[in-house]
Amino acid sequence: MSVSIISTALEVAIAAAREAGASLRSHFGKIAEVNEMLAHDIKLALDVETQDLITERLLAQFPDHAIYGEEGLAGNQDSEWQWIVDPIDGTVNYFYGIPHYCISIALRHMGAIQLGVIYDPQRDELWQTVIGGPAFLNGQPISVSPRTLLSDAVVSIGFSKTVATINAGLALLPRYVQSVRKCRLMGSAALDLAYVACGRYDAYIEQSVSLWDVAAGKLLVENAGGAFEMTTRADNPDKISVRAWNGKIKLLTPE
Repeated sequence: MSVSIISTALEVAIAAAREAGASLRSHFGKIAEVNEMLAHDIKLALDVETQDLITERLLAQFPDHAIYGEEGLAGNQDSEWQWIVDPIDGTVNYFYGIPHYCISIALRHMGAIQLGVIYDPQRDELWQTVIGGPAFLNGQPISVSPRTLLSDAVVSIGFSKTVATINAGLALLPRYVQSVRKCRLMGSAALDLAYVACGRYDAYIEQSVSLWDVAAGKLLVENAGGAFEMTTRADNPDKISVRAWNGKIKLLTPE
């Protein structure tokens, strides 16, 4: 596989993420147009507009590639190259004016993730990595935390949108609350993974997410020296359960 293709793709992904992030930042805190208000989620017009912007930038450089995003498909769906895009990971945070959200872009080739970019527009923090390489935050190499004791760990427990996955998360939370330094529930899977990759968190556990939530973060965590496990949910083949951690602490076994 050509290194130059990955290098060019990374540059394009970073530029697209930064451009989309600048747009989101300029709209942050203003009344956002809602496309759909759900019980545990919100869909904004900005989600669609942001994915359209990213799609346009990616396909302008790689017109034969496929786009697989939270807001739909584009490009050549028969391509061996597929961009996986979450235009706003943390939409509910964004809508409520909570400055904790991000853009996540990954590229995979024949099923293998080749690069990952996660951009937090509010803090101007950009994580990037390519297959076989190190992970970076704003150009500086990063690694997972060195902590080995679960009692010293900060762990993010994600909550999903269905009754079954919410209940599963609720059952897990007290076990970790009693075992770790602190639990956090921040509302952005991609940022949770980025935080594991740079050692801010020691682990992230989520019962049900989509591929676009975690594709870029998976490669970041692995290239930063951590461990990542995902399992397709039996009750919904479009969703996956995820555990990501520094690879040093021992996570609690499922009950």
